Amino acid sequence: MSLPKTLADDVARNLVMVAQLIDEDPEQAYAYSRIALRLASRVAAVREAAGFAAYATQKYAEALAEFRAARRMTGGVDLWPVMADCERGLGRPERAMAMAGEPEVQKLDKAGQVEMRLVAAGARRDMGQIDAAIVTLQSPELASNSVQPWTARLRYAYADALLSAGREDEAREWFGKTIEADKDGATDASDRLAELDGVEFVDAMGEDEDEDEDEPATVAETGAEADSDIDGDGDGDGDSDIDDEIEAEAETEPDDEIEVQADDKNSHDKG
Repeated sequence: MSLPKTLADDVARNLVMVAQLIDEDPEQAYAYSRIALRLASRVAAVREAAGFAAYATQKYAEALAEFRAARRMTGGVDLWPVMADCERGLGRPERAMAMAGEPEVQKLDKAGQVEMRLVAAGARRDMGQIDAAIVTLQSPELASNSVQPWTARLRYAYADALLSAGREDEAREWFGKTIEADKDGATDASDRLAELDGVEFVDAMGEDEDEDEDEPATVAETGAEADSDIDGDGDGDGDSDIDDEIEAEAETEPDDEIEVQADDKNSHDKG
């Protein structure tokens, strides 16, 4: 839908702030998303941005409601993987697994399908099915030597799953392969590999700043999670109306919308 120019400009400014702050200050990004929602709650882009802001602050029920609203407005499937990950965040990994077997997955582009695979593997791990998680991650994308935007995260998730299964030598190999693909340092694969090799890094700056310390500081593990990861009208409605709408969407979503898939082998880890 179209908005009056002044209103559209106000909404756009708030969405820009959401995008700029969501990684460094997710709580502030969430606050801007709420302003955008008050201004234009019937615009799909606003509901989607609000969903990602809620997701970044671990408000998974709210995020899921926003993503569902955005999907109803657009009819697209791009949000399917992050919706499934919200189900994981809500403690419902079996629903995430069911979504991994739905026809919507086949409509995703390659990046979306890889993301869905990561979510499904995370759901397997949530359910204690570590071997099934490893099998879920085994794919042509994992075996490929081509480096794509998702390659580092996929390799990291595989290495982490192998390590959880006690397969340390294989995990070391795949953390090494992750480093090769992770040019931007999006994961902490180098720290994980160093830890496996028994290497301890000294924080020289910390030693200089605090000469009273008997022992130098060591680099803390960042604990990146690669398996889980990740849009209104100008009616002037307040936050309470939007909150009621979100709650209603979450409560009215039918539990039987998704059927759990029984075949573990065919079912499909912020770093």
